[in-house]
Amino acid sequence: MNITIVGAGNIGTQLAAHCGEIGHEVTIFCSKPQNVSNTLTIVNEHDEIIHRGLIKKATDDKTEAFSKADVIFVTWPANMMKKCASIIEPFVIPGMKICLIPGTGGGECAFINCINKGAVVFGVQRVPSVARLVEPGKTVRAVGYRDEMFVAAIPHSYTEDCCEIIGRILGIRTTALPNYLNITLTPSNPILHTTRLRNLYSDYHEGVVYKNIPLFYEEWNNATSELLLACDSEVQELCKNLKDFDLSYVKSLRIHYESDTAEAMTKKISSITGFKGLTSPALKVEGGYIPDFDSRYFISDFSYGLAILMQIAEFVEMDAPNMQSTLDWYYGLVEKQNEFKYSDYGINSYSDFLEFYLK
Repeated sequence: MNITIVGAGNIGTQLAAHCGEIGHEVTIFCSKPQNVSNTLTIVNEHDEIIHRGLIKKATDDKTEAFSKADVIFVTWPANMMKKCASIIEPFVIPGMKICLIPGTGGGECAFINCINKGAVVFGVQRVPSVARLVEPGKTVRAVGYRDEMFVAAIPHSYTEDCCEIIGRILGIRTTALPNYLNITLTPSNPILHTTRLRNLYSDYHEGVVYKNIPLFYEEWNNATSELLLACDSEVQELCKNLKDFDLSYVKSLRIHYESDTAEAMTKKISSITGFKGLTSPALKVEGGYIPDFDSRYFISDFSYGLAILMQIAEFVEMDAPNMQSTLDWYYGLVEKQNEFKYSDYGINSYSDFLEFYLK
C-alpha cells in the first residue's frame, strides 16, 4: 500500500519503520523532511535494533504526501487534528483510510468532513508501546510492546478491515471494538496526565518559581493516585450512563494497572520501565522552574481530553466533580481557548451524539 505518516516524532518514526520493514511505500509528511533518513530503526531498551525499515521519502508538500495515499496515519497531537483534517480533506477519495494514533482527543470529529466525503476514519485505543526518539529522523526506542491492540472505525462496518491493517503492520493481535466511543472514553492521558499536573502544580500562581520539579512518573505520589482513581470511577460511571452503547472495552485503570488502591497505583506507575526518566513539563527560568503550559500534556489532555469527557457527561446530565474540578483548576491558570467543542461539528444534543457514534 501507499502509506503516508503525518509526523516524524516518536510514534511517527516507529510506525514508518514498521511499515517500511514489510514493504509498504512510505511517505512521511513533516515540517523538516531534510532531517529524515531513508532508513529508520527501532531499538529496544538495550539499544539493540529490533526493526529496520526503508521509506520512500519525507516531504512537506501536501500533494506529494496525500494525493496517492491508501492509508494515512496521523500522529500529531489532539489540538492539531482540526488543522490536519483541513490539509488532508482536499485529497480524500472514497475508501481512503485515515488512522489516528492514539484515537483519543476528538480526532474522529475533526475528520467529519473527510468521513462525509467517503473516507474511513479509525483509531487505536492506545499506542503500541512507549516510544522515544533516540536520534530524530533516524532512530526511536520502543519499550513494552502490547500483546493486543484495539481498533474502531467510523463507519463501524470497516472496523475489521482496519484491524487487519494494524495487525499486519505491527505483528500484534488486534481486536475490533463495538464502537468508536470505546476509544474516546479510554481513561488514559485525559485523566492520567491531568491529575498528575494538578498535583504537581496545585499551588502555582504567577510569580511562583519551583527550585526542583519531580520526575513525572518515577516520583508519582499517593495524592495523585487518589485523584486519579476518583476520576477513573467517574469515567466508569459515565459509561454506565451511556446505555445505548456497548462500552465493555473501556477498562478501569484499576484493571489496566492491576492496582485497586492509591498505594498500589503509585507503586505500579512509578516502576514502569518505559516511563523511567521522563521529566515533568516545565520551563527553566531565573531561580528555577515554572509549568510549561505549551506542553501537549497541558494543551491536549485538558482541552482535548478532559473537556471531551465533561461534555459527554453533560449530554447524559451526570455530575463528575473530580474531573470537573481538575478542569476548572486548569482554566483558572490559563485563558480558556481552542477547547474541543462537540457543537463545532453539529453535535448539540444526545440524539446528535448517538447518530454520530452509531454510524
